[in-house]
Amino acid sequence: MPPSHSKTPFITWQLGLLVFCCVFFSAAQAQQKPQAERELQQLQNQIKRTEQQVKQQQRQLQQAEQKLQQADKALAEASGKVRQTSQRKQQLEQESAKLEQQQAKLQQQLNEQQTLLAAQLKSAYSMGQHDYSRLLLNQQDTGKLERVLTYYQYFNQARIRQLAKINQTAQDLAHIMAKLDEQQRLLARELSALEEQQQQFQSARSSQQDSVQQLQALLKQQGNQLSYLRQNESSLQNTINELRRLADLNKDMSGLSSGKGRFPWPLKGQLLQRFGQNRQGGMPSRGILIRGINGSNVQAIADGRVIYADWLKGYGWVIVLDHGAGFMSLYGHNQNLLKQPGAQVTSGEAIALVGASGGQADAGLYFEIREKGEAVNPLSWLSRQ
Repeated sequence: MPPSHSKTPFITWQLGLLVFCCVFFSAAQAQQKPQAERELQQLQNQIKRTEQQVKQQQRQLQQAEQKLQQADKALAEASGKVRQTSQRKQQLEQESAKLEQQQAKLQQQLNEQQTLLAAQLKSAYSMGQHDYSRLLLNQQDTGKLERVLTYYQYFNQARIRQLAKINQTAQDLAHIMAKLDEQQRLLARELSALEEQQQQFQSARSSQQDSVQQLQALLKQQGNQLSYLRQNESSLQNTINELRRLADLNKDMSGLSSGKGRFPWPLKGQLLQRFGQNRQGGMPSRGILIRGINGSNVQAIADGRVIYADWLKGYGWVIVLDHGAGFMSLYGHNQNLLKQPGAQVTSGEAIALVGASGGQADAGLYFEIREKGEAVNPLSWLSRQ
């Protein structure tokens, strides 16, 4: 049977509708494609701007940290010079005091010697009529002649010895006085140097505080305190892990277990932060923070060996002692360090000076005790204040 021509218009209409739909959807897609591309481009631009902002913030933070580290180092150097000059000044003052005592003693000795010589001369004068010529001519009393001659000989020898003593004392006194004058000149020079170094110290301290304020303001502006603290904690933990390997080599110390609850405080002062208490930014503290006075001594809590003494991000100048048996004590935020790695220290010995390094606003000591790398509450180990 031949095909029916009555269906042809319908098929033609369907084909036309299909073509129309294809054209319509193609046109619609053609209109949507530039819009999607524009939105994608805007998103990519936003991501790029955000990445640039993050990188800029990181650069600013790194620059602030570098400036703080440089300020901490400058302050430590100035502090070390002031300490050395102060010690030399004290030594010179002690030496000068000893020289003054020697001078007074020699002057008294010289006065006594001169008094004795005057008495001898007075005695000689009273017997001056018995000169040698008259005695030699007087042959009547031989015994008396011998006695007088012996006396004169003894007197002359005593006078010669006394004159020699006076001469030697006078020379010693002159030497002491010259040495004392030299000491006074040295002392005046050290005092002048100390004044200049103290001015440099104050300038370095002011620069350090400015750096701390800039860093804190930047962290607050970026809302980055928590991330910053986590980075610092990670850096400290990595350091502790490395130190554990070094500490394991030291087997000649017994640790801290036997003295738990009786160890002396590394610094006498108000407890500003307890173990586990949240620090600014929300991170729990792994140690304690003790208020201190700039430049006062930080003391070792027990015998130990220095296994770390350097600047550490977030903690400033840090010194770590190994006490054996997996125990370590950590002292941070110092102004200056007095011991170097490898040094043996005893309980109560000064190992650092109190400061505010590492970004602290006020002077104080950050103190930790670690057992096999894990932080423990120091208050359980220290004696009650």
